[in-house]
Amino acid sequence: MTIAEKTLARAAGKKEVRPGEIVWVNVDIAMMHDLLGPRLIDKGFRKLGGKLFDREKVVVVSDHCTPPATVYQADILKYTRDWAKEFELPYYYEFEGPCHQVIVEHGHVRPGRLILGTDSHTCMAGGLGAFATGIGSTEMIGVLLTGETWLKVPETIKVNWEGTIPSGIYSKDIILKTIGDIGHAGATYQVLEFAGSAIRGMSLDERLVLSNMAVEAGAKTGIIEPDDVIEGFLKTKGIENTERINSDHDARYLREFAYNASELEPQVACPHEIDNVHPVSAVEGTYVDQVYLGSCTNGRISDLRVAAEILKGRKISKNIRCLVVPASQAIWMQANKEGILDVLTEAGCIVNMPSCGACGGFTSGVIGAGEVVMSSSNRNFKGRMGSPLGEIYIGSPATVAATAIEGKIADPRKYIQ
Repeated sequence: MTIAEKTLARAAGKKEVRPGEIVWVNVDIAMMHDLLGPRLIDKGFRKLGGKLFDREKVVVVSDHCTPPATVYQADILKYTRDWAKEFELPYYYEFEGPCHQVIVEHGHVRPGRLILGTDSHTCMAGGLGAFATGIGSTEMIGVLLTGETWLKVPETIKVNWEGTIPSGIYSKDIILKTIGDIGHAGATYQVLEFAGSAIRGMSLDERLVLSNMAVEAGAKTGIIEPDDVIEGFLKTKGIENTERINSDHDARYLREFAYNASELEPQVACPHEIDNVHPVSAVEGTYVDQVYLGSCTNGRISDLRVAAEILKGRKISKNIRCLVVPASQAIWMQANKEGILDVLTEAGCIVNMPSCGACGGFTSGVIGAGEVVMSSSNRNFKGRMGSPLGEIYIGSPATVAATAIEGKIADPRKYIQ
C-alpha cells in the first residue's frame, strides 16, 4: 500500500484498503476557521444535538478575517470566538496566522493522522506525513457530532524529484513545474506523493510548499514520507515516538512523474490559471504594481530569509508596493529577532500581521482593476486577490524579491551569490 492507503486503513480500523473503496474513518483532528467554520455549521450542528465528539480533537483558527476590515468581518470573528468559548475548546487560535501554519506549529499535525478541515489547503499537513484534506462545512457537522466520516480511497500519483536543486531554485519552482505538467485538474481526487533525493533534502518549510499546493492540481492531498527531518521538528514540540509510514516497495501508483531538479530554472504561473506555468525567462520584464511575499504557502522563516538576502542593501522599485506577510506570529517574532524585518522595511517593504489577508482578497493589500501582482501565494484565478480585472503571477519568494527591486518580473538568480 501507499502512505495514503496505509493511513486510511488505520483510520478505518482495517488491515488494508484499496483505491476506489469507500471506508468509514475515525478523524484525528477536525479543523475549522472563521470564514467556513462555526458561523456556517452552528445551526445544523445544534439541530442535530450540538454535542462535540471530542473537544481535544477540534481546532478552530480565526485567520481569514484578522484583523477585521469591516463590521461584517468583525461580527464573524466575534461569532467564532464566542462559539469556541461556549464549547470550551482548548484549541482556539486568533491573530496567530493562517490555520495551516498554526496547526503545524502547535503540534496538531503528526505522521499517520487523518486531518480534515474546512479549507482546501488543509492538505498542507501532508508535508509531515499526515493524510489531510479539505471538506465542506456541511460535512464538518457530521464529523463534529460523531468523529467519523466516509472517504473514497484515492489513487496515488508518485512525483519523483531527483538530483541537486540549483542555487536560486526553490520548492515553489518544483511544485509549479509539477502542476504545469499535471494540469490544474489532472490529479482530481487523487494523492500526490512526493519522493526522491531532492525532496528528502528539503527542510520542513520547503516540503510544506509542495503539500500545500497539491490541491492546485485537484489532488485530495499531497503527502511526503516522514523522516528524520519531521521527527526532529516534532521533538522540538515535545512529541516523541512518532510513527514512520512509508509506501511499500510494491505499492501501486496510477501514474509516475520523474524529474531532474538540477535542470530546473525559476518557474512562474501566469494569469489566470495555476497550471499556466512558464520559465521566468518567458515573462521576464512584465511590469507589476504590487509584489506579495507571504501566506501559508511561502511566508515561513526560510522564505523571509531568502527575500532579505536579496533585498539587503537594496531598495524596491519606486513604482510598486511590496507587502510582506509572515505565515504566523511566531515566524514574525523570529524574523524580527533575526533582523529580517529591519532589512525588509529598510528596502521599502510594508510588513503586515500574519493573516490570510490579501492572499484571498480579504484585507490589507487587495488589488484594483488593471493592477498586476507578483505573489508567492498559491492561487491566481480571476478575483483571487481583489478585482477580477487584475492579474496575478505566482513565483518563489526569491522571484518576488527580485521583481520588487526591478518593478517588473525578474530572474532571481542574478541577485543570488
